[in-house]
Amino acid sequence: MAASLEFEKPIEELEIKISELRKFSKEKGIDLTNEIAILENRAGEVRESIYGNLSSWQKVLIARHSERPNAYDYIGYLFTGFFELFGDRLYGDDPAIVGGIARFRGRAVTILGHLKGKDTKENLARNFGMAHPEGYRKAIRLMKQAEKFKRPVICFIDTPGAYCGMGAEERGQSEAIARSILTMATLKVPIITVVIGEGGSGGALAFGVGDRILMLEHAVYSVISPEGYASILWKDSGRNQEAAETIKITAQDILSLGVADMIVPEPVGGAHRDPAAAAEQLGKAMAENMDELLSIAPEILIEGRYNKFRAIGRASLL
Repeated sequence: MAASLEFEKPIEELEIKISELRKFSKEKGIDLTNEIAILENRAGEVRESIYGNLSSWQKVLIARHSERPNAYDYIGYLFTGFFELFGDRLYGDDPAIVGGIARFRGRAVTILGHLKGKDTKENLARNFGMAHPEGYRKAIRLMKQAEKFKRPVICFIDTPGAYCGMGAEERGQSEAIARSILTMATLKVPIITVVIGEGGSGGALAFGVGDRILMLEHAVYSVISPEGYASILWKDSGRNQEAAETIKITAQDILSLGVADMIVPEPVGGAHRDPAAAAEQLGKAMAENMDELLSIAPEILIEGRYNKFRAIGRASLL
């Protein structure tokens, strides 16, 4: 069972009571079917009430959940024959970025994604999904390869932001991000970008120039974290919940602002509650958009991509 977040405690308490009643009923041979049914109905009502009224901050917590499916998980569920590629041919490899070739429903595609770990050891190895310049340059190399062989590109965004350490800055972090954005803007193959968890700052934007931007229901996408926003504007990182509401960070906000094109439903409680079901929903959405994009000529694809991003922000100014 996935670890519960603080606001999920009322559900967890009911689930524990239901489990205890079932165990007691089995051990003592007492029929407690009615009592269990009453508690299950109550748990369903509480679950619907909580997940139907999530605050922006609660969605941030779900997006950051340690057991939330990462890029490797979705690759395993949705693709076949994945062959991972490494290195930027300039400096080295970056474990925070996964990239390679696979088949999606029979079609060859290039996959790129940020990669967080599931525990402390993995997160340290992958720098908590915060990429170095060599990670983005690896991605650029694979994008150009995809264009050469006419493979669509699928990007998974899940990062708190690009790594801002001294070494990363010395090796040209901002240039690598900018060049990734430029490369995506002019790529002659379809690009589908999916925000699967946390989409933070320029590190996310480096993979964000897609023909279609999909967001999982409880994913978030923002120029800065709520904690960072609160610290800079209010000098108080403790106002993170207020900041999450202010900066319009949720998938629903991003769709209304015209940045995202589609919200992909998640299982009740989040993708980590049922990764296979979450992947199934995402696969359907990706296939639907892929079929549409493959019918568009490359020059029209690039023009549409340009117009799409030029239009972002206009809706909020009207």
